[in-house]
Amino acid sequence: MQCPSSSLRAVPPALTVKPRLLRHLLLTVLMLLLVLGCGYAGYLISEKFAIAALTDSGERQLGLHARALESEISTHTYLPSLLELESGVSQLLLNPSEARRLKVNRYLEGLNRRSGSRAIFLLDLGGRVQATSNWRDADSFQGEDLSFRAYYQDAVQGKPGRFFGVGSTTGEPGYYLAHGLRQRDKIIGVAVVKVRLEPIEQRWARARLQAYVSDENGIIILSSDPALRLKSIRPLSEQTRTRLASSLQYHWTRLDALQPLARQPLDSNTELLTLAANPTQNDPTQAVSYLAQTRRLEASPWSFTLLSPLQDVRRQAISQGVLAAVAVALLAFLLIAWNQRRKVIATRLAAREALQQANDHLERKIAERTRSLRASNDRLKAQIRERRQAEETLRKAQDSLVQAGKLAVIGQLSTSIAHELNQPLAALRTLSGNTMRFLQRGALDTVTSNLATINQLVDRMGRITASLRAFARRADDGGEAQLGKAMDAALFLLQGRLQQTPVQLHTNFADARLAIDQTRLEQILVNLLVNALDAMQAQPERQLWLSGQAADGVYRLQVRDNGPGIPLALRKHLFEPFFTTKPGEQGLGLGLTLSASLAVAAAGSLAVQYPEAGGTAFELCLPLTTPSPVESPTDA
Repeated sequence: MQCPSSSLRAVPPALTVKPRLLRHLLLTVLMLLLVLGCGYAGYLISEKFAIAALTDSGERQLGLHARALESEISTHTYLPSLLELESGVSQLLLNPSEARRLKVNRYLEGLNRRSGSRAIFLLDLGGRVQATSNWRDADSFQGEDLSFRAYYQDAVQGKPGRFFGVGSTTGEPGYYLAHGLRQRDKIIGVAVVKVRLEPIEQRWARARLQAYVSDENGIIILSSDPALRLKSIRPLSEQTRTRLASSLQYHWTRLDALQPLARQPLDSNTELLTLAANPTQNDPTQAVSYLAQTRRLEASPWSFTLLSPLQDVRRQAISQGVLAAVAVALLAFLLIAWNQRRKVIATRLAAREALQQANDHLERKIAERTRSLRASNDRLKAQIRERRQAEETLRKAQDSLVQAGKLAVIGQLSTSIAHELNQPLAALRTLSGNTMRFLQRGALDTVTSNLATINQLVDRMGRITASLRAFARRADDGGEAQLGKAMDAALFLLQGRLQQTPVQLHTNFADARLAIDQTRLEQILVNLLVNALDAMQAQPERQLWLSGQAADGVYRLQVRDNGPGIPLALRKHLFEPFFTTKPGEQGLGLGLTLSASLAVAAAGSLAVQYPEAGGTAFELCLPLTTPSPVESPTDA
C-alpha cells in the first residue's frame, strides 16, 4: 500500500471522419484546384498575348538597329579604294624603298587619324605588310606576313574582302575591309582598313539594349554582354573547329558554345532563350529569360539578334493570372453562398414544419414523462432515505468498533494497570496507618512527610486514570494532532508493559502537526506499539524502532520490530476484520483494521513492509498541517 494515489488517464477514443466533413474537404480541394487552374490558364493566355505584342515591337526595333549597324559598318568601306589615288602607294608597292615606306607610313597615319579607324596598312602581292599607320607603335604590323588571312586572299583575287578576326599581333578583335589596288587593270597590292567595333557595343550599353551579332561561322563577334563575346551560338563540329583554328581568325580563342538553360523555338527567326545571369557560372537559380529575334544583315553575312527580357511580361502575366484566380474564387464564393442560402431557406421551412409536428408529439411525451419522473423521484427519495439510514448505521457500527478496539486494548492493559494501581494503594494503606500512630505520638514532621507522599501517590493514580479516560472517549473525524504529544501519551499508557517486558527503544523522528484527531492518532500508535510488543515476546533481545520524516506535504512514520515477521500465507489477510495471529483470546483482530480506516479517514494510509533483516515494519502516512516540522531528539 502506497501513500500517494496513482491517477488513471483516459484513453482518447478513435477519431472518425464524418461523411459530411469528408464532402466539405473534397469540395474545398476541388475549389482550390479550379482556382489554381484558372489562374494558371490566365497566366498562360496573358503570357502568350504579351509575347506576341513584344514580338511585334521587337521586329520594329530589330529592323531599326540592324540598319544602324549596317550603316556603321559601311562607313569605312570607301577607305581601301581611296588609296589607289595616292601615287606614293603604288610606287612603294612597285619599287619598295625606306624613304617611300616612311612617306606612305606618315600618310596612312594621318588618314587613319582623320577617318577614326583602328589601323590602315598595305600588303604586297606576297601578303607581307609594306606600310602601316601604326608604324610608330611597339605592336606595329610592319613586316608581318598576313597572306593566310581570308581578306587578303579575297582581295588579291579582285574580290572585296570583308572579314572579322582577332589580330595575330595585338590579339584585338576588329573588322577588316580589304581592297585589291590596281594599276593598268593589274593588282599590285592590297589595302586593308581595320575598323573598331567597340563603339557599337558602347552605344548598346548606353541605350540598355541587349543584343549580339554573329558572323557566318555562328560566332558572336559583337555583344552587349562581354561574357557572350566569341562564343558560338550553336555547338561547332570538329571539322569547323579545325578550319577556324588553322585560319587563326579568332586567334587562340576556345570558341565555347553558348549553353542556354532553356530554348523554345517559336518560328525560324524567333525563340525563347533562358540564360544564366552570369554565363561563366551557369547558375540555374539566377536565370533570365529573353525573346530572341534574329535578322540577317544585307551588307554582310552576319546576323543581328535582339534580346528582349521577359521579366516584365511574365510579371504582368502573373498579375493577370492572380486576378483571374481571384475572380474565379470570388465567383465560386458567391455561388457557394447562394447555394448555402437556398439550403438554409429550405431547411428553415422543413424545420418549421418538423418543429410543429415535434411540438405536438413533445407535448404528449411531456405528460407521459412527467408521470414517470414523479414516480422515479419518489423512488429516488425513498432510496436516499434508505442510504442515509444505512450510512448512519455504518457510522455508528464503525464508532462502536473503534470503541470496542479501545476497550480491547484497555482490557489487554488491565493487568499492567492493576499492577500500577495496586502499588500506590498498598503504599496508601501503610502510610495512612503509620500516620495515625505518629499523630497519636505527636510526631508531626513524620505525619507531614507521610501526607506529602500520600498526595504524590494520589496524583500518580489520577494521571493513570485520566490517560485511560482520554484514550477511551470517542473522537471526531477532523482535528489536528501533535505527533510528539501523541507518542508520549501512547508510551505512557504502555509504560507498565514496557517495564514488564524490557525493550530497547530507538526513536528517530521529527515532531510535526498532523491533520488527524489527537485521540485517533494516539489509538493508532497504541495499536501499532501493542502489536510490536506482542510480536517480540519470544525474542531474547527486543528492539523497537520509531522513525519518521516529512516530504511533499506528507509525514511518514515507521514502527519496526525485530520479531519473527508474518508468514507469507497470512500477509494478504493482515488488514481483514477479526483476523489475528495472536494465540488464545489476546486480540479481537480489529486493531490494524481500525487503524487503517482511521488513517484513510484522515486522507492518509497505513501500509506494511517486510524488511530483509527480519521483523515487520508498519508505515503510517498522514498529511501535514504545517510546512516544516520541529526536530526532536533522535535515539533513546
